[in-house]
Order: sequence, then C-alpha cells, then structure tokens
Amino acid sequence: MQTKVSSKGQVVLPSPIRRKLGIVAGDPLDAKIEGESIVLTPRRKPKKKYTIKISKVTGMPVISTGGKGPKITSEMVAEMLADFP
Repeated sequence: MQTKVSSKGQVVLPSPIRRKLGIVAGDPLDAKIEGESIVLTPRRKPKKKYTIKISKVTGMPVISTGGKGPKITSEMVAEMLADFP
C-alpha cells in the first residue's frame, strides 16, 4: 500500500492497516529507522473490540463490535469461537 507525506510531515495509515491492527485516532506509535526503512509500531497491543452474545431473537451466538470496532476477519471469528463456551 502506498501513502504520502504531507507538507506538515504527516502520514496517513491506510484504513486496512488501521483496522487489522485496531489502531484508532490518538493511539501512540513508536517510530524507528531500520536501515532505509521507517518502522511504526503501536505502543500497546490492540484491545479486542468485539464480543460474542446470544441473540434474544434467535437464541444463536452473534458477534458484536459495538458499532465502532474493526471489520471482523475470518481469523478473528475463529479466535472468538475458540474462546466461546
């Protein structure tokens, strides 16, 4: 993925990267140089922003992101189901 540096030195992280890592506005990142590359690393491990609940309508498990969570990948679903009682 490609991005650009603004005149103020700001860089926009593409949304697929932000979603995958659970990065939101205001999250701290560590920046370092490795050879000729710039490496950005979130300072904290992303919190899980989803839960599994039982639907009152169907009685079946449903995944909830609370409306502001990241898009859910199949890997995330497999992880959630492994933790589900």
